[in-house]
Amino acid sequence: MILDTLDDAGRYYGLGERMRRGFEFLHATALHSLPQGRHEIDGARLFVIVNEDIGRGHAGARLETHRHYADIQVLLEGHELIGWRPLAECLHVSEPYDPERDIAFYADEPRVWLPLAAGHFVVFYPHDAHAPLAGSGPLRKAVVKVALD
Repeated sequence: MILDTLDDAGRYYGLGERMRRGFEFLHATALHSLPQGRHEIDGARLFVIVNEDIGRGHAGARLETHRHYADIQVLLEGHELIGWRPLAECLHVSEPYDPERDIAFYADEPRVWLPLAAGHFVVFYPHDAHAPLAGSGPLRKAVVKVALD
């Protein structure tokens, strides 16, 4: 997991070509004007999902993991809180892995809660169980999905 400001994203270009391209897209795009939904950068290998939602609080946020994608989650508006726990410590599967959606859910509690301010991002890898949308009020996010294989 990585937590930083979008202004400092260049530090992470060395994480791979797709990560670099994902961060470059975030820098070069007027994210606030992108409509909700999926926007392809490089087909299924690299795309961004813009979403507006209402924070669900601690009780409504569920730990999730992905096997084939890393997430770069950027908060555009609102007050986000995201739970985190190492996947190795997740013992209670609440929804088994769905390969079509590349997601599994867990009933375990997050170990830590990360506040995410507008203009900040967090990167989650497959070994990072994360519980997004634990904040409150309206949220607008961009999630870059980076294929790892």
